Amino acid sequence: MKQYGAEFFGTFWLVLGGCGSAVLAATFPDYGIGFLGVALAFGLTVLTMAFAIGHISGCHLNPAVSIGLWLGGRFPAGQLLPYIVSQVLGGIAAGGVLYLIATGKPGFDVAAGFASNGYGEHSPGGYSMMSAFITEIVMTMMFLLIILGATDKRAPQGFAPIAIGLGLTLIHLISIPVTNTSVNPARSTGVALYVGDWATAQLWLFWLAPIVGAALGAMVYRVIGTDTASE
Repeated sequence: MKQYGAEFFGTFWLVLGGCGSAVLAATFPDYGIGFLGVALAFGLTVLTMAFAIGHISGCHLNPAVSIGLWLGGRFPAGQLLPYIVSQVLGGIAAGGVLYLIATGKPGFDVAAGFASNGYGEHSPGGYSMMSAFITEIVMTMMFLLIILGATDKRAPQGFAPIAIGLGLTLIHLISIPVTNTSVNPARSTGVALYVGDWATAQLWLFWLAPIVGAALGAMVYRVIGTDTASE
């Protein structure tokens, strides 16, 4: 239960910190943190939680990551569903807190997006569904490669949270214009449920594509990351 609680609060922090920066600070009236600030915020949530709860739950914070780690032989199947449930509930709770904060400003309209992920007319840059699908697959695949490599016992010890946090920052710098960046079904669900309408209608892509990408990342690392010297 401690592991599941850690995943709940870790994902809560990821969604509140990342999506909160997008909703509250990205375009503040006269100036804002912009895409760069939002990308850094998401990276910092993972970096800080990796140090805070990595020793408790492994700090997955992401159903796609849990699935990828399972496929990569790093995580037991029996804990997969409880981890995913904890992550999704943490994301939804964070979305609720963010909603309560954001609606305290006169004129706030959740229909404007609420940091939800989307494609077509709901993509920040107007990118198509296919572009969004490819982007989410490739970005999640690379994220899993970073995670599996940085946490490998042969990698320099103690630096994994930095590599993973900066990796997520880079992923956001690349893909915010395309999809608002998901690579995490719990992050997408946590805000989409409060928007409803188009956000929940398009949510399927931000479950399917990250899971496919995570599976590919695990497969690739099994090939390139095998310790041939020990065989």
